[in-house]
Amino acid sequence: MSEHVREHRSLLAAAEKRLLIAIAHRLPAWVHSDHLTALAMAAMVVASAAYVLAQWDSRALWIVVVALAVNWFGDSLDGTLARVRRVERPRYGFYVDHVLDIVGTTVLLGGLALSSFMSPIVALSLLVAYLLVSGEVFLATVARGVFRMSFAGVGPTELRILMAMGTIALRNDPHVALGGLGRVQLFDFGGLIAIAGLAAVLLMSVRQNTRLLARLEPRRRADQSGQSVGGQTPAGPTDRRRLKPPLFVG
Repeated sequence: MSEHVREHRSLLAAAEKRLLIAIAHRLPAWVHSDHLTALAMAAMVVASAAYVLAQWDSRALWIVVVALAVNWFGDSLDGTLARVRRVERPRYGFYVDHVLDIVGTTVLLGGLALSSFMSPIVALSLLVAYLLVSGEVFLATVARGVFRMSFAGVGPTELRILMAMGTIALRNDPHVALGGLGRVQLFDFGGLIAIAGLAAVLLMSVRQNTRLLARLEPRRRADQSGQSVGGQTPAGPTDRRRLKPPLFVG
């Protein structure tokens, strides 16, 4: 089984990595990665509830900002801590971390859909777009051995910062003026931009990965005996089931 490569080229990736390693070295020994993963998930639940509460008290939006920071701390540091201490559990960590990422994002967008800041249809559409991109990233990790964590310089940390800035802006005016289109909800406008961006990322990634895999595994012509031109028998359904995914690291 081969190890996959983590590809993280966001704007803040290098500085963030140095900071996370420094924090990991200073955490007490009783703190382990599962604590941090659970903390990140709890923060998403708090942020979701705070969005709903903010309909009646806008001060709750500050809770969202703090919860997003706590989510960054837990979600970004859990894998780093395991690597610094050399106690990685590659497949366990990959699975649990990303399952909870999906659950946490669903919970967060559910809170926005229940609030007055984002319409349910936009929240649902954004969730679908996120899940489609996530599915493509996971499939590409298995097929290519590359786990891509950012696109066009934007990764999870940058997205949290943008969301925190938008959340603070909600306290002043939850709407944005679009000229002839009138005023629309700020988070609806941002959500539509995010949906368009995710759709573009999905299409580009599918195109890029399909072309690369086609070059790595060019189509062979089979003769009447079932042998390929190169002398190898094409893999049947049973053979395909035997293919194993790479060993996940982090």
